[in-house]
Amino acid sequence: ARTTSMLVIMWLIGGSFFYGEVVITPAISVMSAIEGLEIVAPQLDTWIVPLSIIVLTLLFMIQKHGTAMVGKLFAPIMLTWFLILAGLGLRSIIANPEVLHALNPMWAVHFFLEYKTVSFIALGAVVLSITGVEALYADMGHFGKFPIRLAWFTVVLPSLTLNYFGQGALLLKNPEAIKNPFFLLAPDWALIPLLIIAALATVIAAQAVISGGFSLTR
Repeated sequence: ARTTSMLVIMWLIGGSFFYGEVVITPAISVMSAIEGLEIVAPQLDTWIVPLSIIVLTLLFMIQKHGTAMVGKLFAPIMLTWFLILAGLGLRSIIANPEVLHALNPMWAVHFFLEYKTVSFIALGAVVLSITGVEALYADMGHFGKFPIRLAWFTVVLPSLTLNYFGQGALLLKNPEAIKNPFFLLAPDWALIPLLIIAALATVIAAQAVISGGFSLTR
């Protein structure tokens, strides 16, 4: 009985965290993509919130018609998205390979010893580097454990790692890029296509957690 109670409590805690993710992910992910307008066309930055609302409204409006429409686009768009992440990051790493020194764990140890309070707060920000990727398991019921793990270790994790190291390399070279290091990784001619694919990818991520929330509720 005690084991059952503990399992139920753990399930409730995990479910609560996931519902929290379902609530905030669509808004945060879509807005983060559309914020690229600040780089592509600074004069349109006042449209970021209205456009985000429009995209999210349309996304929720199509829910009653089923998810097949969006579902057909999942694989090709997300694969393209992660390959772009990897490519942009690799391009920046090649230009500034000194960022690879961050692979040495002694730098983390030194950081914690030198800046005790700041390092503790910064550790909380580290979680942001993987936030959203937990939406992968939202579709575990559709695909099973093996495809999810395969996608994580062969595509998602390498792409995210390369992209974040690429952003770090960019910031080492140009600290002013902190305003939006992701979009500033891309050359000028690629900004608009990147904004479009980012918006599509975030819509798919939002759909994944919405579907996951619906499945959990059922």
